[in-house]
This record gives sequence, structure tokens and C-alpha cells, in this order.
Amino acid sequence: MSKKSIKETIKSRRQFTDQFKRDAVQMLLDGHSATSVVDRLGLSGTNLLYRWKREQLRQSGPVASSLDSRVKELEIELRRVERERDILKKALSIFSRSD
Repeated sequence: MSKKSIKETIKSRRQFTDQFKRDAVQMLLDGHSATSVVDRLGLSGTNLLYRWKREQLRQSGPVASSLDSRVKELEIELRRVERERDILKKALSIFSRSD
């Protein structure tokens, strides 16, 4: 790549407002997948979104970090309970069949 095209690439880099970054991270925290947020907002990749999230958590302090870790724990627990529910539904349908 020539020096001129590198400079052109740098100049064409998009700038995002703090509000845009907060909104994007909020979408992620609201349960949207990183891929869907990136697609909806036309971002270059999920790494950018996760970096914004990390920066916001760092700025928010230890309370936000502990809340984020608690949310992750609860999401894991939710997936476990959903799997148990699905197994019980299948078992109920098997035992309620009349031969």
C-alpha cells in the first residue's frame, strides 16, 4: 500500500460520538447479540463493540464491573434452568403418552 493510500484510509476512518457508543453498548447489554448490533449499526466488527463496553465499564468503576460479572453468572444459570425445563417437558410428553 502506498503512503498516499494509507493516509487516505486514516482520513476516512469513522468517528463515533460518545452517545452513539453508549447506545451501542446498551443494545448489547439489553440482550442483543454483538453480531446483530454490529450489523444494525454498520460497525466494522464485534471487537470494536466489546472495546467500547470495556471502556465504559472501566469508566463506571467497580460497581459496574461487579454488576457485569453478576449478569454473566445469571445468564449461565438461566441457560442451565432452560435446559432442565426442556428435559422435563420431553419427559412429561413421553410419560403422558398412552400406549
